[in-house]
Amino acid sequence: MSPYVRTVKTSSGATAVQIVHKSHRGSRDIEHLGSAHDEVELELLKTAARQRLAAGQRELDLGLAVGAPGGPLPIMSSRMGHLLDAVECAYRVLGFAEAADGDEVFAQLVLARIIEPVSKLDSLRVLEEAGAEAASYRTVTRRLRKYAKQGWREKLSAACAAHAQMGPASLVLYDVSTLYFETDAGDGFREPGFSKERRLEPQITIGLLTDQGGFPLMVSAFEGNKAETKTILPVIEAFMAAHHLPGVTVVADAGMLSEANQKQIEAAGLSFILGQRIPEVPYAVTEWQREHPGEPVTDGQVFTQRWPAGPNSGRRDQVIYYQYRHDRARRTLRGIDEQVTKAEKAIAGQAPIKRNRFIALADGTHTVNRELEAKARALAGLKGYVTNLQACPDGTPVTAEFVIGAYHRLFEIEKSFRMAKSDLQARPIYHRIRDSIEAHLSIVFAALAIGRWIEHQTGWSIRKFVRTARRYRTIEIQAGEHTITAADPLPGDLREALDAIKVPDNR
Repeated sequence: MSPYVRTVKTSSGATAVQIVHKSHRGSRDIEHLGSAHDEVELELLKTAARQRLAAGQRELDLGLAVGAPGGPLPIMSSRMGHLLDAVECAYRVLGFAEAADGDEVFAQLVLARIIEPVSKLDSLRVLEEAGAEAASYRTVTRRLRKYAKQGWREKLSAACAAHAQMGPASLVLYDVSTLYFETDAGDGFREPGFSKERRLEPQITIGLLTDQGGFPLMVSAFEGNKAETKTILPVIEAFMAAHHLPGVTVVADAGMLSEANQKQIEAAGLSFILGQRIPEVPYAVTEWQREHPGEPVTDGQVFTQRWPAGPNSGRRDQVIYYQYRHDRARRTLRGIDEQVTKAEKAIAGQAPIKRNRFIALADGTHTVNRELEAKARALAGLKGYVTNLQACPDGTPVTAEFVIGAYHRLFEIEKSFRMAKSDLQARPIYHRIRDSIEAHLSIVFAALAIGRWIEHQTGWSIRKFVRTARRYRTIEIQAGEHTITAADPLPGDLREALDAIKVPDNR
């Protein structure tokens, strides 16, 4: 006789699921599969029993076709639940849901940019694989024009500024970068210009404003041939006007502001902390050497040189701090030695004469510029920092430690640029029209803010977090009339990271 499945109530109140095998002689062989304490467990045990009966064997056969009697349980859905929930949590915490007026398409594009930065068309594939909803491609292309508008990005910027708790004395970091296009001709926006990568293709210039932790506050796009020094004031003034700030303290690199730019910034009521180029040995250093003959400069030593404003200078009093670092001097002197050696070989005819700052040409004769070499060696290890701050943001007197420390925070904005260019693939490869480029930058800006927030909460890089969290999926299985949710067990470090995201602290 054919075996059959039966259920039996146990003394504990559970329901036992058994397979009964009967012979022609009337003997029975009962195989106990387990006891169920609720309907879901009971349905799973019954399904397992049916699989064994259909296979005609004692072990579970997982090779059965889906939907066949006793076959594997069908998977109804599979999603990167932990990753999706984390990004959606960050999106809400940063206020982007309100800033975007609940626009689900924008949220989907930001999510896809974080998971796997690809084209807008391929983003739909990324969302589908992640188990998230995705709009049609036609809907996406229709919405891009909306995301390109200045007002749209201003709402995102306002949400970021509110999260960063910007105030009138806050420090902001500013830097620029370029994004190039694989095309031959410019169009007024994409134009050839100065490129740190020494590219000749048309490009656009991106100005990024962040708080002192590198959290993005505003991003602006300029023509590719626009000078870097011409971008900072429009960005700062637009940010202040949008958030009703009477002033901020701008931290930027030495090459970002010319003397004319500094005057314009002060006229706008702004304070600044800038890197200072040192063409000659500073007076403060010369005086110290005169007062301490033969005494070596110690590592980290700071020389202070005040620069009072004249009656008609149109600026505030400034202070320049010069700091000496042994490690900086070592690197600089090594570079000088290499260049001088090359210059000597070139002049001796042992190598071709190439561009070298220590080679001088006078009366048709090449010589090693020993005077310039001596000056370069005297400046090795020194770095200048200039500020017009009257007081620190907390009202305390300005110190060299505060100014130098604030300037060194520029590595945070460099980190944001690296994240935008590498992890988020900010270069708009698939866009040609300015509206599409601007919309793309809006998406990248929101994704960058989420990435920096997740890094701040977890201590992980965004790349590590995405690569790790995406492997752990949440699966829904249909067992009879019941839907069962299953998930891979999480490693301890990922669980801690996810807990840090679910309970955000105050920045």
